[in-house]
Amino acid sequence: MKKRPFSYSEIMAFDQKYRAIFINSLGGFKSVCLIGTKSNTGLSNLAIFSSIVHIGANPPLLGFIVRPDSAERHTLENILETSYFTLNHVNQAILNNAHQTSARYPRQVSEFNASKLTEEYNEDFFAPFVKESFVQMGIQYREKIDLKVNGTTMVIGEIKQVIIPESCLAPDGFIDLELAGTLTCSGLDSYHSTTKISRLTYAKPDTWPTELK
Repeated sequence: MKKRPFSYSEIMAFDQKYRAIFINSLGGFKSVCLIGTKSNTGLSNLAIFSSIVHIGANPPLLGFIVRPDSAERHTLENILETSYFTLNHVNQAILNNAHQTSARYPRQVSEFNASKLTEEYNEDFFAPFVKESFVQMGIQYREKIDLKVNGTTMVIGEIKQVIIPESCLAPDGFIDLELAGTLTCSGLDSYHSTTKISRLTYAKPDTWPTELK
């Protein structure tokens, strides 16, 4: 496969839309989730995000990036107002519905209704889950970091609830997301299923990794 170098000046000379697609592809395959929120007045919101990152396990923290001046601000506004949101993995059966939530609907329109997805509430958790999702997390807002370099915001939350298929949980705590049907994405609009190659043992300087059974 022949490789082609691109200089910084070439990249910055790209058309803005072309550059956005190009750069978004470079980060590799990414987690893609639907973030569910609700305002204090009861209006639900649902938005697809592909910037979900693991922050830590003790306490259990996840983060995501919100772009400036975008339709996603409804998500951020609701989180700052109520302190709660949900993360819902996307599966193939709801792929088109999930992608549709990226459309710029006005504040008074719930993306749950617009994308034909079902609000679901678990116990007394404030924010809505996506019923059709197989891997769901209830998150409490913990911190907001404004990034001066490009005006984006990182939102960090603590996992308070987890709902997964029992069959996907291994004895050591590993969750088989492929078995759960979780999809991944690349770029801005390309979605993918996965094929596991192997799980490997913990790497040590004097031992070559072997496959975990």
